[in-house]
Amino acid sequence: MIELSDDAARLDVPRIHGWLETSYWTPGIARSAVERQIAGSHCLGAYHSEQGQVGFARVISDRASFAWLADVWVDEASRGQGLGRRMVRWFLDHPDYATVRRFALTTADAHGVYAQLGFTPLLRQERLMERLSPEFTAMLEAAS
Repeated sequence: MIELSDDAARLDVPRIHGWLETSYWTPGIARSAVERQIAGSHCLGAYHSEQGQVGFARVISDRASFAWLADVWVDEASRGQGLGRRMVRWFLDHPDYATVRRFALTTADAHGVYAQLGFTPLLRQERLMERLSPEFTAMLEAAS
């Protein structure tokens, strides 16, 4: 049985950092950056009674109209059991986000998972813009 909890005191920050520094979206991220991300987000951990923390997700939001879903991660040994969808659903169903009009995210490889939860490609792509740091731009260009 895997328990979900947003108790920040339970988060295994070294484990989370280890996952994120090997991800395609934040390769080599510094632990101090992960700590700042956690501090500024509503975080959710997934915990197995014997294996400890096996999943992580976070939302950045004003809890009124907009939310950004980030860093959904499931430990390799726990994948394929619907845990990622379960964590995302936890946020979508959370009363703090009942009035949120737009949940947004970025993914390179999990479109099907998110589509099952109601996510779609951008309706008005031409209205959205972004400003990337030079370092992040270089990382993205190197990866393409």
